Amino acid sequence: MSRQFVTEAVMMAIYGQLLVPRGPVEYIVPYTSVLELYELQDSEEPLMNFPEDDTHVKGKIKELINYFEAPLNKKKINRCLAMPWAKSSTILLGGQAQMVIINSMDSAQYGETFDPIETELLLTSQREKTPILTDQFELIQRIIEGGVPVQVYDIDDFDFAMEEGTRSSLTDN
Repeated sequence: MSRQFVTEAVMMAIYGQLLVPRGPVEYIVPYTSVLELYELQDSEEPLMNFPEDDTHVKGKIKELINYFEAPLNKKKINRCLAMPWAKSSTILLGGQAQMVIINSMDSAQYGETFDPIETELLLTSQREKTPILTDQFELIQRIIEGGVPVQVYDIDDFDFAMEEGTRSSLTDN
């Protein structure tokens, strides 16, 4: 059984370990976070603290965009855009990693506490009953403080989150 997480597309570019997990994993990614890759690629704002890291990550973002624009992947993504909450067919990322794009919708349910992409992550997590994987400590804090009914893991705890999923699926049987 594959472990699932809701996350942003940029996480795949920043954290290479997500593409080579110890076990099978499926990332559910809101489409708006895929669109955000284009903004990040063209942005003059640094994404990382060190220029070499920033150049590397922007190169990885460009690779990911090119991968999404490959004809088969583009076709899979475009199909899910016809209806709200539709999911794409699986997009393979590596040996054990795959991704599904979801056409999530920001319903403004969480008001000013969360930005539109964060709201989509929360709503997707609730809808899919799948934990969020993020590197944003402030987002994790706001989720906890706001009592939002989702499970969330810090990216630094990715290996632990993978183990937790394995344990949960073993005890669910």
